[in-house]
Amino acid sequence: MTRSLFKGNFWSADILSTIGYDNIIQHLNNGRKNCKEFEDFLKERAAIEERYGKDLLNLSRKKPCGQSEINTLKRALEVFKQQVDNVAQCHIQLAQSLREEARKMEEFREKQKLQRKKTELIMDAIHKQKSLQFKKTMDAKKNYEQKCRDKDEAEQAVSRSANLVNPKQQEKLFVKLATSKTAVEDSDKAYMLHISTLDKVREEWQSEHIKACEAFEAQECERINFFRNALWLHVNQLSQQCVTSDEMYEQVRKSLEMCSIQRDIEYFVNQRKTGQIPPAPIMYENFYSSQKNAVPAGKPTGPNLARRGPLPIPKSSPDDPDYSLVDDYSLLYQ
Repeated sequence: MTRSLFKGNFWSADILSTIGYDNIIQHLNNGRKNCKEFEDFLKERAAIEERYGKDLLNLSRKKPCGQSEINTLKRALEVFKQQVDNVAQCHIQLAQSLREEARKMEEFREKQKLQRKKTELIMDAIHKQKSLQFKKTMDAKKNYEQKCRDKDEAEQAVSRSANLVNPKQQEKLFVKLATSKTAVEDSDKAYMLHISTLDKVREEWQSEHIKACEAFEAQECERINFFRNALWLHVNQLSQQCVTSDEMYEQVRKSLEMCSIQRDIEYFVNQRKTGQIPPAPIMYENFYSSQKNAVPAGKPTGPNLARRGPLPIPKSSPDDPDYSLVDDYSLLYQ
């Protein structure tokens, strides 16, 4: 800073007033309170991040998510689960970082508190000394003024008694006047001494007030700078968390780009195929023809597909009302 603003703007015309100093102290107390509020905010945010990270971790590790998928899509899902797990870990790490920043803020507050305490003790002592010396000075002034009034009354009494015949009374008045003059001189010296002492105390207080203003202004500059940097760092940490999460999710996107629908279909077919020949058509067998062509006892009764002849041609034409055509299939009404 090029110049100090505190030491030039927190005075009062009243020698007993501490309003300027009190305003500075109140401002510093507010600043310390603000640091404590931000510290608590960081702790709360850390708790939220940790809770979210742990919940996300449990979700990633315990909740099924397409566990029966196969081949390339299965690998993409595995990458997805792993990256969600990594994101969860990042949030937990962020919580630890935020707690560390809160700890630094607390240490900073305590350091400034100890620094301020030294200056405040000096200022409290000098304020008490100034107030006490001012009271002594004002008491000395009152005493001096009273002695002056007493001397004036003694002089007037002597002046009024000039025509009195009684010399003893006059002598008493002169003695009283002499005594009052001596008291005035003594009280005047005491008053001037207190004035001189008060002025020294005032100069000492003024010097300490300037030092306090400079120290407190330096502290406030340091506090604002520290607070600003702490908030800047906090926002950067949150931004970095978003960037890191996006980088992890980008791995999932890349994995999904490698996912092939055709390959997954082929993989499933190769792993689970059951054959390439469909079942033969079920042929019509006339009950009565079957009886005529019944095989004698002792011969095999099962169908011999290898020796089966061609399909019989229906005797009726497609125009026969006994037939009904549906697409390429002919259905015979029974």
